[in-house]
Amino acid sequence: MKNISSLASVSPKAKIGQNVIIGPFCTVGENVTLHDDVTLKSHVCIDGITTVGEGTIIYPFASIGMPPQDLKYNGEPSTVEIGSKTTIREYVTIQPGTKDGGMKTQVGDNCLLMAGVHIAHDCIVGNNVIMANYATLGGHVHIGDHAVIGGLAAFHQFVRVGEHAMVGGMSGVERDVIPYGLVTGERSYLHGLNIVGLKRRGFSTPDLMELQKTFEFLLMDNNTPLAEKIKNFVDTNPNLSASQEILIQFLQAQSKRSFTLPKLNQDKN
Repeated sequence: MKNISSLASVSPKAKIGQNVIIGPFCTVGENVTLHDDVTLKSHVCIDGITTVGEGTIIYPFASIGMPPQDLKYNGEPSTVEIGSKTTIREYVTIQPGTKDGGMKTQVGDNCLLMAGVHIAHDCIVGNNVIMANYATLGGHVHIGDHAVIGGLAAFHQFVRVGEHAMVGGMSGVERDVIPYGLVTGERSYLHGLNIVGLKRRGFSTPDLMELQKTFEFLLMDNNTPLAEKIKNFVDTNPNLSASQEILIQFLQAQSKRSFTLPKLNQDKN
């Protein structure tokens, strides 16, 4: 069954699953797919080649799948993909990818995007991500699973944020944020590990101690090249935990940005 308001404008070509609710004054374009149990409260605009996963709820005045705010975009058939059981609050904007960025913008499962969040072209947002009011992602930003982004935080294009990271409200993020890190500041810097968040997610005391040791060895000393520090750490710690491996892999991956560092070290760069 479908519950579609007579005041909504839904293309007959759109693919609408079972138990979908579409409230008044919503518009749904011809290339949109709404999976089972999706709810569009009212005044939601979804266009482009957009897929919304099962059980996702979208609140009034959200705009999803409209052309990206990128002057290089030339109408290519890029997509927006939104996962299951994600909540998208009022005035959220999510825009499709471009030919220079993989042709896809993606939001994962079980995310909470609070009012006014903007997700630009070619962004990849993982699962269980929380973005507070008016957080803004420039193009090509990648946000890892379980990350928490504070209100009014703004991210430069191509920034990566690792899983379980916390970015404080009103932070300006120009550099990559390590997994498990805690970052704040007008020009953000790394305070250390997101200890409170990690404890809430069930990380044990030994896990946290190992991560803290890794963090201090690799990121507190700015006098030794990072690649050399990583090699020394791996050579002297042959039995790395899964969390340590995730952190090291993030540091070794190619990126267009440098890393957000502790304040004293970052000021030297």
